Amino acid sequence: MRSHYLPISISLLLVSTAFPAFAQTADDEEQAFEGEIIVTAQKREERLIDVPVTLSAVSGARLKELGVSDLDELANYIPGLNIQEQSANNPGVVIRGITSDSGSAQQAARVTLYYNGVDISRSRGSYQDIYDIERIEVIKGPQATLFGTASAVGAISIISARPEAGFSGSVTGGIGNFNQRQLGGHLNIGSDEIAARVAFAFKKRDGYVNNLAPGQEDLNGQNQLGVRGSLRFKPSDELTADLILTYDRQRNPGTAFVSRALPTTSGPGNPFGDAFLGGSPRSLQDLYQEKLGLTRDVYDVNYTVNWEFDDNWALTMVNGYRKFDSLEVFDADGSAAWYLEFTELAKGDQFNHETRFAYTDDKFRGSFGFNYFHENSIQNVPFSSEEGTFLQCAARLIPGLPCIAANGTVSAAGATAILTGGRFTQVPYSSVFENQGRNDSYSMFADGTWIPTPALEITAGARVLIEKRRSGFYARVPRSLISGGASLIPGQVDTGGQTFRTEDSFAAVLPRLNLLYRFSDDFNAYATVSKGRRSATVQLGARATATGPVANFTPVLAENVWNYEIGVKGSSGMFSGSIGAYYLTYDNFQVSVVLPNGTTQTQSAGTATNKGVEAELTIKPASWLSVFGNIGYIDGGIDDKPTIAANFRGAKFRLQPDVQAAAGFTIDAPMGGITFFATPSVTYRSKIFFEIPNNNLISQEAVTLVNVNAGFRFGGDRFEVAAFARNLLNEDYLLDAGNTGGAFGIPTFIPAEPRLYGIRVGAKF
Repeated sequence: MRSHYLPISISLLLVSTAFPAFAQTADDEEQAFEGEIIVTAQKREERLIDVPVTLSAVSGARLKELGVSDLDELANYIPGLNIQEQSANNPGVVIRGITSDSGSAQQAARVTLYYNGVDISRSRGSYQDIYDIERIEVIKGPQATLFGTASAVGAISIISARPEAGFSGSVTGGIGNFNQRQLGGHLNIGSDEIAARVAFAFKKRDGYVNNLAPGQEDLNGQNQLGVRGSLRFKPSDELTADLILTYDRQRNPGTAFVSRALPTTSGPGNPFGDAFLGGSPRSLQDLYQEKLGLTRDVYDVNYTVNWEFDDNWALTMVNGYRKFDSLEVFDADGSAAWYLEFTELAKGDQFNHETRFAYTDDKFRGSFGFNYFHENSIQNVPFSSEEGTFLQCAARLIPGLPCIAANGTVSAAGATAILTGGRFTQVPYSSVFENQGRNDSYSMFADGTWIPTPALEITAGARVLIEKRRSGFYARVPRSLISGGASLIPGQVDTGGQTFRTEDSFAAVLPRLNLLYRFSDDFNAYATVSKGRRSATVQLGARATATGPVANFTPVLAENVWNYEIGVKGSSGMFSGSIGAYYLTYDNFQVSVVLPNGTTQTQSAGTATNKGVEAELTIKPASWLSVFGNIGYIDGGIDDKPTIAANFRGAKFRLQPDVQAAAGFTIDAPMGGITFFATPSVTYRSKIFFEIPNNNLISQEAVTLVNVNAGFRFGGDRFEVAAFARNLLNEDYLLDAGNTGGAFGIPTFIPAEPRLYGIRVGAKF
């Protein structure tokens, strides 16, 4: 498993016009079509069209209309955004071809995920179910003054629905193939002064990969529950306080890491066929859990206060605490052999405080403040194997004895008896390593917009950052009984009961400059220059010496990116659209490489560049019909220079398609007392590589998917019946490839979702 106001961009115009509810509730659709979409990407309420950053905003109402219930599904409709959910424990977030998915506690994120104004970017704690959502904002390009240092290439901000005056509620249930079951809803009660809201979502589905192993569940299923309680206190128009408590839980079955090289009892290895992933017979003892699968719990507390203490001044204080505890057992060899059985145990907690002062008048808008962020996390990786099986599958020590026979039986299971002369028939082996990270960052920021004329806005700002990063590492690595070596996995080093530690401190200044020029109320142009930074990696492991194990400190310099963008956006009559171009340059581009011992190491690949164009067009020929299309083109990768290591030179970024596009239409047509609605769509993504260095055998060719969500509302729009289908044509394609097995010469492959369909019924009051 991998350690895996329409801005000046393109994705907003499509969103703001084709999808009127994308940035507001359904009640605001008419206003949205007129461009009055309100977002808070710049930490203040503004029309979407007036924000000089690249932004897409999607409302909860529009998510429902599209039939989108997860972030990876939403990514299909936003050019430049891809989200790979290998599992809820291992999401890969890609903005403009740059991925953030490392599970190491010692490495920083590239893409900031914000939940109600708080950074939740640590990979194993970042997955957040989307239900009862006010909106989701996707901001492209470095946004250090707005979203902190982790937003090196962009940020995704998830904003939950807030309590409001009055009594209301909703409930929705659904069923579908693969035994899908969904149930969710909310209840809101309150007055103008105090209000409360409770929301929940339960989703369960059987795995879509048949697992032949006895005692194990089918793979790539879903079993999760999210519950959120919110309380709003508003004693006056000037003061608002929000307390939000969230619990997120997953009990998903195992991930389908399927080998093509090793057959099963039903035939040759096939990522789109049966799997035989049985894990370890000593799973509970060695890997902390009896079966393959994910056990994950996330607790989140958010307290935000907004105080408009003067006609021109406002104060916002955001406090957040998040704790995650996840344990995923996976079969990394992709076969029935007791060969590469691993667990990833990730735990951590985060605390964030931000104080921001904002000033507004006719000629100037600005904000300044400070932020403190603390996180403490571990990544613990135990390993279980049988020595003879491992040595035979890895090195073929006994000629003619395969790892897995053609009929799917584990031939290598007989290797121990042969290698030990009959003394043993099994030699169980287990080891564990753990990396630790404790990070504190302190920053001050200021951001201002000068408005010399109504047509021109000039925005400039910077964040000054100081951070202290502390890393730890320990490993328990027994000697191999059969081989007599120091460890069964070459390169693993026992720390002799010690936990090695090191630390370092860093400082940086991250500026941005934006220009917005209004040719008219309906036609704007923009230009942007901004700097992003992925923190240096204080990378710590262990190495063996003649006198015993010692700390192996291999620091990796901070990754710096400069972003340049220009574009235009506008609307006329039934047409609206935008086009923008960007160019990014990287120094010390960080790459995560899986080593032959199963660990992941961060390495600097030198310089990289990324350039692209994004364009959107929306046509609204009638009040009940909207036709949309968008396309993004990316030409990015590590530079082809003699100074760059040969295995990285000229490689495309991991998970980066050259072309990404979506098209479709939305119907919302009243017919007497019934409203018919439908959103069929087609999405396209060109070839992607799953690894750096690139390998055609570990890639996915172009993929075209058809999705549809349609139904009827009746009873004054209080009741709804809908049907949905994702991947309607049942295309076979890969979600990921390579993975931990690739480090041992047997890459594994994870199939993406097949056709999923079902029906939903809902009511609101």
